[in-house]
Amino acid sequence: MSEIIDYCDKIITLDRNEFLKVSGSIDTNIYFVESGSLRIFIIDENEERVIRFGYSNDLIVALDSFLTGKPSDFYIQAIKKTCIKVIPKSRFLEFLSQSEQNKMTWTNILESLIIQQLEREKDLLTNSPKERYNRVLERSPRLFQEIPNRHIANYLRMSPETLSRLKKS
Repeated sequence: MSEIIDYCDKIITLDRNEFLKVSGSIDTNIYFVESGSLRIFIIDENEERVIRFGYSNDLIVALDSFLTGKPSDFYIQAIKKTCIKVIPKSRFLEFLSQSEQNKMTWTNILESLIIQQLEREKDLLTNSPKERYNRVLERSPRLFQEIPNRHIANYLRMSPETLSRLKKS
């Protein structure tokens, strides 16, 4: 992944709660999180629905907009002060054209994103809050160190009180 980061165009710092992307905008950049944390969410009937998180050493992208060049419904917002490297799509396409190995790196990243998304769907289809909590804790223990409980509860589709109770048990 470090090869991709070399194609960084600029570095930006977001303050806590600052938006990197808002709904309805086109964003064809890939972002490498150097420090801090972000959340990706949508608004569904006036309620925020957290889709995923990113923290240091993660790549973040509004993948729908990146792939299609069209507006996306996703918001990307800093949870705390966050420093990110920006890799524009044009620079990323340069990276891909350099070698078969670079294309394979991208394929591996996409495969990983697909697996993560499938795991996320399983989490949402699992009825018990305890099962959802345990699955995410097993898969991403770092999440509980990096992200505030209220965002984790939203991600797990449960109340902050339920999350607190599960963490204590």
